[in-house]
Amino acid sequence: MKTALEWKKYYSSPEFRERYIYDENDLGVTCTDSGTSFKLWSPSADSVTLNLYHEGSGGEAYIHIPMEKEDKGVWSWLSGENMHGVYYDYSLSFEGESVCSADPYAYACGINGRRSMAVDLKKTDPEGWKNDRAPEKGTEQIIYELHVKEFSWDPSGGFPEPYRGKYKAFTCQDTTLFGDGIHPTGMRYMKELGVTHVQIMPAYDYGSVNEGGKDTEFNWGYDPVNYNVPEGSYSTDPEHGEVRIREMKEMIQALHSQGFRVIMDVVYNHTYSLDSWFQRTAPWYFYRVFDDGRISNGSACGNDVASEREMCAKYILESVLYWTEEYHIDGFRFDLMGLLDVNLMNRIRRELDARYGKGEKILFGEPWAAAETAMEGNAVPALKKNIMLLDENIGMFCDDTRDAVKGSALKIKRPGFINGASGKENDIVQSARAWCATSCGSTDEDSDSVTTVKAPSQVITYVSAHDNQTLWDKLAETLPEADEAERMRLNRMAAAIYMTCQGSLFFLSGEEFARTKNGLEDSFNAPIALNRLDWKQAWENQSLVEYYKGLIALRTRLPGLCDKSARASKRISNVETSEGLVSFEVDNRSETGCQKWNRLKIVYNGTREYRRVEVKENGWMILCDGEDSRLWASAKYAGKDLQAEPQSVLILGRLAEQSVGGTGGVAAGVTEETAEKETWEKQAV
Repeated sequence: MKTALEWKKYYSSPEFRERYIYDENDLGVTCTDSGTSFKLWSPSADSVTLNLYHEGSGGEAYIHIPMEKEDKGVWSWLSGENMHGVYYDYSLSFEGESVCSADPYAYACGINGRRSMAVDLKKTDPEGWKNDRAPEKGTEQIIYELHVKEFSWDPSGGFPEPYRGKYKAFTCQDTTLFGDGIHPTGMRYMKELGVTHVQIMPAYDYGSVNEGGKDTEFNWGYDPVNYNVPEGSYSTDPEHGEVRIREMKEMIQALHSQGFRVIMDVVYNHTYSLDSWFQRTAPWYFYRVFDDGRISNGSACGNDVASEREMCAKYILESVLYWTEEYHIDGFRFDLMGLLDVNLMNRIRRELDARYGKGEKILFGEPWAAAETAMEGNAVPALKKNIMLLDENIGMFCDDTRDAVKGSALKIKRPGFINGASGKENDIVQSARAWCATSCGSTDEDSDSVTTVKAPSQVITYVSAHDNQTLWDKLAETLPEADEAERMRLNRMAAAIYMTCQGSLFFLSGEEFARTKNGLEDSFNAPIALNRLDWKQAWENQSLVEYYKGLIALRTRLPGLCDKSARASKRISNVETSEGLVSFEVDNRSETGCQKWNRLKIVYNGTREYRRVEVKENGWMILCDGEDSRLWASAKYAGKDLQAEPQSVLILGRLAEQSVGGTGGVAAGVTEETAEKETWEKQAV
């Protein structure tokens, strides 16, 4: 067999591209009442045999069928029967060597994904699936990151035991703490919290958990085996390939019915192993290799998928579209998006917009790679420094904001603005603006240029995710001398800062109740007992949860912060900074004119002292302080002698319509409002 470098040169030749790039979208198995079609792209194979089985694992094939070679490297076989439920794999020969492979294009598989399954997809639809629709978009996206198993595994969640850790747990809409009927958990809890988008951590078929093993086996799932098949360990019956499909659809249907849109975490940048179905059917085509023969490992997982190659890009695009069409997925979070190329990401965005409407499907990812990758030709990686080359509706996680607020995620002892670091004030201002160079577009170490975002629509604002320490554990690491009361205060402050930044909001499930992993930085394969959501803790820390609820509810009422347009940065003005203190004002008017407060004043006090806040006009209301995030629901006016509490965020709103009153009450009127509106319109132009 050729070496990796020899394969690379072969695939890069004009001859190969002319002869073997296949444009149709019918690879894999198409199974209907009129017949079943098997098609595999394997341009270098000398022969391909289709093997059919009665079971998803074990046993011998009951028939071996030589496949016919067609144009463009496609091998095919057609049956006049509906072969739903039949399992299969392929035997391939390359230059005298034989290999057995499952189907990289499969939509269903047997246990642990080692054998593919022909599936008539309409037979997997739950009742009412044709009528399933995503809920209408609200005024803001509140993204909540969840792992299927973590969500319901702990007994405190009150889920039925057979459903714990499974897709089916999401179909339980009224679970309560240990089943007490009083304290909501699960779906009802998330709804009351104010979540709008549930981001499911990898739920395609991955290789790091034995689907037939113990329920205590755990992994985050960033180990793709079958990209277009749901993970079997989350199903109630991984032995039968159709069950996992139906139950994942039931999960999505249930989430939609409760008002949540569903985002899928996808990992197209690498595979679980180099010994993949890609490699077995098209050796080295789907992987990057350096010109000196070294295997590219920018993922730090042993391989990098070659997204810039035509058939690989086609595979990824069609996979994304398949999940939206067949599973009604509402958006995608791309793992290590910096290993994919800009052209592919923009192509995905265009296709989604063409099918579903501009921006209807949310699209964002991690704008980085673990190391250098061997991207070919003129392809440009979708890294943070290249954000201006991406569509304005492709978002990126803003690690600048994360690190400015709580300190470096990679250097766990290093603090941020809230936990004592000095000199972070300007970084916090830039984070609030979600427009300037240092917000998700900082100066790259290898370049003298400065990259800026096109608009806040490109910014995912957050302080915690599944990677690295939880927010609570980071606070404990950087402030070991602080008591629980101070850490709770800082947790509230962190939330209030990123929830008053422009961009789209994202947070790790459980952040709102001080979720801990006992300080573990990377829990990808730690026991489920450590990773699970502790619903008991959610109620023990109810005051913190209520603070998050109030912030989320307030955020949706602040168009000045929810604005995702290119002109949004102009809304922020009167910025003032001093050591440990940041304040600014926000033009909070909306095009509908329905907002309650026409201006906001936001103060971040990272010091341990009270700091005086100056307001020059009457009519300011206190919307939120360091203890209560629901002051906006009452008429609490700010007097002239106003102070920001230590380690807190103060949010003020100036009434859009005012009546004459006393101190703290009211002044200004139509004339001032009209003038402000005219100023805003001129700035926007």
